[in-house]
Amino acid sequence: MELNVSNGVLPAPDEKAAAVREMFDRIAPDYDRMNGLMTAGFDRLWRRTVLEIARVGDGDVVVDVACGTGDLGLLARAAGARVVAIDFSGPMLEIAAERGLAGRLSRGDALSLPVADAAADALTCGFALRNFVSIPPFLAEAARVLKPGGRLVLLEVATPANAFVRFCHGVYFNRIVPMLGALLAERRAYTYLPSSVVYLPTTEELLEMLRESGFVETGFRKLGSGGIQIVHGVRR
Repeated sequence: MELNVSNGVLPAPDEKAAAVREMFDRIAPDYDRMNGLMTAGFDRLWRRTVLEIARVGDGDVVVDVACGTGDLGLLARAAGARVVAIDFSGPMLEIAAERGLAGRLSRGDALSLPVADAAADALTCGFALRNFVSIPPFLAEAARVLKPGGRLVLLEVATPANAFVRFCHGVYFNRIVPMLGALLAERRAYTYLPSSVVYLPTTEELLEMLRESGFVETGFRKLGSGGIQIVHGVRR
């Protein structure tokens, strides 16, 4: 199944999971290069900030959901954590294995994680919430696999509050990114990715979802002039 986003149309809920999986399978070879280009390399800094907020340390069990090619998992492993990296795209996992996460990878659905109850000290997820069919079931799964006191940290895009910055961000995200995708990877996918922001709740709505799912000490941090958000909480 292919995404038809030429006119801004996003997949229907019953088509979304298959369409997004097929899209990530296709773009896996170009994914790292495009991430670095689109963010001018700042994505590495944002991921390091995720692990700082998650307080990942030696011996921690970290579950990285929608791990992609393994960026967060590799950083967590470098901090001394035992990593379980999960994604539903086989080609993404193959690249993560080649980069050094072999033996720490699992193919699975974010809404039904292949992890035991209360097994993890921290759960991270980078730039994937808007690709899930539904966010509350994912948060329920996160609560299930985290130990009491375990840390949930989510990295996502956001809409800047400042009107001028929001305008510039919109031009870049909605026009330039698809052009870069067309030149260097695939236009359809890199038109979907900016358009998929419509699937995201507001930051306050997301924090409320965390609280309803059993998380306390919830908070957020905005980065990238407000175009990036890190939302976090602690398992009650």
